[in-house]
Amino acid sequence: MRRLSVGVDWQGDLDREALFAQLQAADRGGVHSVWVAEAWGRDAFSMLTQLAERTTRIQLATAIVNVFSRSPGALAQHFATLDELSGGRAIIGLGASGPQVIEHFHGVPFEKPLARIRETVEVINTLMSGEPLMHRGEVFRLERGFTLRFKPVRPHIPVFIASMGARSVRQTAEIADGWLPIWTPLPDLADEVAKFRQAAASAGRDPAALMVRSAGTTVVTTDPSRALKAARRTLSFYVGRMGTFYREHLERLGHGDVAAAILRGYAEGGSGGALAATPEDLSQAMGLVTDSIDEARARMDAEAAAGIDIHHVRVEGYPPAEMERMYAALTTG
Repeated sequence: MRRLSVGVDWQGDLDREALFAQLQAADRGGVHSVWVAEAWGRDAFSMLTQLAERTTRIQLATAIVNVFSRSPGALAQHFATLDELSGGRAIIGLGASGPQVIEHFHGVPFEKPLARIRETVEVINTLMSGEPLMHRGEVFRLERGFTLRFKPVRPHIPVFIASMGARSVRQTAEIADGWLPIWTPLPDLADEVAKFRQAAASAGRDPAALMVRSAGTTVVTTDPSRALKAARRTLSFYVGRMGTFYREHLERLGHGDVAAAILRGYAEGGSGGALAATPEDLSQAMGLVTDSIDEARARMDAEAAAGIDIHHVRVEGYPPAEMERMYAALTTG
């Protein structure tokens, strides 16, 4: 059985009832988890709270919430409450985001991101365990011994961290239960996952105990042309408009020429120029767009061979009953 995950976007128009029907189909179809994004649109926790009441089995995750705009204590409150409301189905998805969002949307200095992630995880784990919060770190000093005023459903909620740079990935392997890579072409995936698992082993952890979610999305759709264009547009936006981290990541993987072309495209022709500079083959290497269940299964098999444990998928253009059948088919075979 394959573990599948689905996502919920944070922006644009939203037909909430239609979305709930689609996610309930994923729940019935055996999808492992739903991951709700958050950036400068809708918050993640409100949607996850509603999903806790409308689903029964699917695990409920953030992908991601940043560690700057909420304190570690506030994040612990959010996740402990979500875990209680969902009967123990929460997954913690964290990341640093970047200076553009953190400083110019939240108004918080983007300082010491690695230390802040590490200490946030330590504080959340302490509060979930029921131990008094006594923390003396580089970023936070919390010395009054607070505990949550209710008993969490679980003493530990799984923590996944989104990371790209070498130091950040090593830290993820040291402190997290799972890794959320992004924008990694399939031919590069096995090497990147192997580095992550080696870092876990070097930290004295069992590499097989850590989970890795796929770096891209396998989309099964009635309109591949439209979906592929949307995927290329998203890739160009991240490279050209979301700071330097994603561009540097592509450069490290040997795609610096594409990153430079996307930047030139923005400079010379705006978003349309950037889209034109984003190759279809690279986008399809990041995450497959297809109208074939068999092609989608083959892609997930290739991801599994590269070390992926959870396959991020999207089924679109079908009524909920058909989506349920397709998700069930994607988990098997």
